[in-house]
Amino acid sequence: MTTQTAVSPLRLAIIIGSTREGRFGPKVAHWFTGRAKLRDDLSVDVVDLADTPLPPSLTHRPGPEDASALEAVTPRLEAADAFAVVTPEYNHSYPAPLKNAIDWHFTQWQAKPVGFVAYGGMSGGLRAVEHLRPVFAEVHAVTVRDTVSFHSAWEAFGPDGNLTDPQGPDTAATVMLDQLVWWAEALRTARATHPYGT
Repeated sequence: MTTQTAVSPLRLAIIIGSTREGRFGPKVAHWFTGRAKLRDDLSVDVVDLADTPLPPSLTHRPGPEDASALEAVTPRLEAADAFAVVTPEYNHSYPAPLKNAIDWHFTQWQAKPVGFVAYGGMSGGLRAVEHLRPVFAEVHAVTVRDTVSFHSAWEAFGPDGNLTDPQGPDTAATVMLDQLVWWAEALRTARATHPYGT
């Protein structure tokens, strides 16, 4: 007779990449967080970079206040089994604070999957996503193929913060989350049985 051991939910960190005043990101992140929380196989942690500002760059020598900022973010990224990055497109690319957050960390990303929820104008933030893929590859993360993308995002959400036509985005979120879960389960098992880089 065999017994099955309970497997804890996968820990998904949803990272809000924009820190600009008046940003649209929290509205998109709120919707996506709601979708992720519908799943029994995920526990969700929202990491808003506006609430946890990191030191400005790796060339900057961190002081005590910078160390506390890193302490507020780093353990949460370390604990995550997967990441979903909510990003706008700025000048055909992604926000500087998001790159800064990636650069301040390394092992926290390794052998973990990353998905993208992008928003913008006509391109829907997809150029930002394409720039982020090689960046995450450099820190040994695995990006999933499917992306959630909002073209003219401000028109997709009503004044109440809800989607005016949720069917397409809800379906895209399910597909992307399914891919994240598959990779997160496989890589969590792999990291446990054979730590990455050993």
